[in-house]
Amino acid sequence: MSGIGLLGLTFLLSGGSISRVAPAGNPPVRGSADSAQQRIRQLEDQLAAVHTQQARQLLAGSLVALIVMAAVSLLLGRVLARRVLRPLRLITNATRRVSADNLDWRLAVSGPADEVKDLADTIDELLERLEASFAAQRRFVANASHELRTPLATMRASLDVAVAKPDPAPSTVALADRLRIQLDRVDHLLDGFLVLARAQHGTLADATTVDLGDLIGTALRERTADVKAKRLSVTADVPLATATQGSPALLSRLVGNVVDNAVAHNEHGGWIEITGSPSEEETVLVVETGGRVLDQREVDRLTQPFERLGGERTGSSGLGLSIVAAIAAAHGGRLALLARPAGGLRVSITLPVAKVPVVA
Repeated sequence: MSGIGLLGLTFLLSGGSISRVAPAGNPPVRGSADSAQQRIRQLEDQLAAVHTQQARQLLAGSLVALIVMAAVSLLLGRVLARRVLRPLRLITNATRRVSADNLDWRLAVSGPADEVKDLADTIDELLERLEASFAAQRRFVANASHELRTPLATMRASLDVAVAKPDPAPSTVALADRLRIQLDRVDHLLDGFLVLARAQHGTLADATTVDLGDLIGTALRERTADVKAKRLSVTADVPLATATQGSPALLSRLVGNVVDNAVAHNEHGGWIEITGSPSEEETVLVVETGGRVLDQREVDRLTQPFERLGGERTGSSGLGLSIVAAIAAAHGGRLALLARPAGGLRVSITLPVAKVPVVA
């Protein structure tokens, strides 16, 4: 619009600035006065025609220049807009990659002290506060779980002393048995809290090469009695040297929780299929079970603490798969849960492949 106004003003001014000037070297007037006036009118008509032609040429050239400059302005404006907005796009993409597992990462934008740098610094301060809050929460869970072990041990010892007295009352023995079951459940829950806090804190000081096939075999042997009690059909196809790099204790808990979940929540006479697929970059461990058809929306919530299928509230702490997800994330992997269309659950754990191969 500014270009159109400028060209219109130029056109108007050019129309009034061209004066009627006779050609250089005025020709001598010959003949009578009438012929001289007629000659002047002819010159004026010629000048008017030249002026009109110049005005049309100026208008046409101005329109062409306007079109060219409009196209060039759009192109340059787009380039400049991209350049100006590039820091904002970088900040947006970087902020989207921030999660609870990498709150220690900062934007650290350098440059002049403008609005973009103020925004980046504000986001960095927010991430710092979130990191401190998450760390305090995890420390509280770990410390509280550790401190609660002492009163639990005291209560267990008191029950043992009460039952160990000569001729204890039958009601005392029955009460002690019931309390031991609840104490074991609370102890198992606190142990889950400690493992979850350690996995979420990302402490892998004991990282080494771990053979997942060996962990699978150990987990299945420890649960042989439960497998036989439910008459489950177990198939394990984990190639030799299916390994990853990480904490042996945490990875053992990861495999143990997955196998526990497959055995405990399986139907009587059901089946369990365990497969391993190592590759050059990652190792995939899949545990599939049969059973009833599950809702995928409920299955997706199982990675959150204390989430259970349906109204199930007994026999499970609700921390099993959330611990698996936290341990997988601490090792740079991921957990995927899929409700099988034919019924049952498919648990897929992807972990980075070990840098040093395992010798079978």
